[in-house]
Amino acid sequence: MKKIIARAITSLFFITLSLFSNLSFAKEKLYVYNWTDYIPSSLIAEFTKETGIEVIYSTFESNEEMYAKLKLLSQNTGYDLVFPSSYYVGKMVKEGMLQPLDHNKLSNFKQIPQHLLNKEFDPNNRYSLPYVYGLTGIGVNAEEIPLQNITGWADLWNPQYKGKVLLTSDAREVFHIALLLNGKSPNTTDEAEIKAAYERLLALLPNVSVFNSDSPEVPYVQGEVSLGMIWNGSAYLGNKENNHIRFVYPKEGAIFWMDNYAIPKTAKNVANAYKFIDFLLRPESAKVVVERMGFSMPNEGVKALLDPSIADNPVLFPPAEEVEKGILQGDVGDAVDIYEKYWNKLKTN
Repeated sequence: MKKIIARAITSLFFITLSLFSNLSFAKEKLYVYNWTDYIPSSLIAEFTKETGIEVIYSTFESNEEMYAKLKLLSQNTGYDLVFPSSYYVGKMVKEGMLQPLDHNKLSNFKQIPQHLLNKEFDPNNRYSLPYVYGLTGIGVNAEEIPLQNITGWADLWNPQYKGKVLLTSDAREVFHIALLLNGKSPNTTDEAEIKAAYERLLALLPNVSVFNSDSPEVPYVQGEVSLGMIWNGSAYLGNKENNHIRFVYPKEGAIFWMDNYAIPKTAKNVANAYKFIDFLLRPESAKVVVERMGFSMPNEGVKALLDPSIADNPVLFPPAEEVEKGILQGDVGDAVDIYEKYWNKLKTN
């Protein structure tokens, strides 16, 4: 009888231990703040199944929105992993909003191509690592506008495209093209130059139908617009739904962009953030992102896993010469407030 009781107590102990272990495991969380439609839900589900970590996923539509929310919440951000663009990484570092990264905690760090590391906005990638990269160029519905008629950014101002143009909902991207056409640096901090770009953009407004950085391919596919700004990955997705949606690399140069992993200084679940980054750095994970989301992944092993029709697609994986022509947006310091001032004036005009 004592043996039976002892066994029962032992069994109860292990059942109780197992129950508390599972409850503890289930409490593991990761709070992610990212762009809309940036990580396939299937990957998030796979990560949770593999690790037991629940991912609470919130989204933003612009860097300005992300930055403002993190600033507003201050010490209680609630976020463990965020995805700022290159020009916001430097700003957030200067303001003490990000914590240094330990690359040794990432077994898949080696998958990141060297030419995409150690950029000016974050030397030695002390605070960020590239998640996706690409170029913002010109989207065209070739069924409505002959493709040969569109060669550069200046074509967006053509009066015949009144009410047909899309601009991304991103202040720096939109001002980038006007500054470029004015012969100025897209990273200028000179208010007179930014104001002149604003005035040039005012002349474009009659052509603008919508600002969209959520799913910019959708207005093209739905026929709401037939010309405008678009990310190369979004153009790829749009073309899959409507093969008349094409992507043009503007002769003046496309906008080179990079969105990055970064861990806020106030993150509570740092170990889980590293686990998620390392999971996404796997070539198998990168393959899913490329195929589902249409983004160029900075991953050495991903092309070997892709169908050649995808791996060799010049829209999805931009030619080196187009990347070289593209200008990477940098931190403009306090001048970001100047951009925001004229951006708000533009959108409320």
